[in-house]
Amino acid sequence: MISTRGRYALRVMIDLAENNNGSYIPLKDIAARQEISKKYLEIIVKDMVNAGLILGASGKGGGYQLCRKPEEYVVGEILELMEGSLSPVACLADKSYECTRRAACKTLPMWEEFDTLVHNYFYGKKLTDLL
Repeated sequence: MISTRGRYALRVMIDLAENNNGSYIPLKDIAARQEISKKYLEIIVKDMVNAGLILGASGKGGGYQLCRKPEEYVVGEILELMEGSLSPVACLADKSYECTRRAACKTLPMWEEFDTLVHNYFYGKKLTDLL
């Protein structure tokens, strides 16, 4: 399940793309338009800035903006930043995870197929697909 962190991060990215006028967009404006707590968004955008998804500037005229064109963002990268691995089971989410039943696991092929479907779906969507 995708948490509010992942969903709100996508909404922030969409808002930044839709309201891009070349200057920084104040977080209070994004929070008001998206009807999300500014306090909660502060936590989310901090992670997004640290990961290099968006740019942030403080002070007068400060706020946030995309650091790439909207078509250069992939939904999967945004969700994985906020959520961590999107893999359905531990043995696929963590490559170093050691499962003693891996060789005999009857369900592993199903989980691998599902993991591939989810990955391909989210990595096949660009931010512009959501605008």
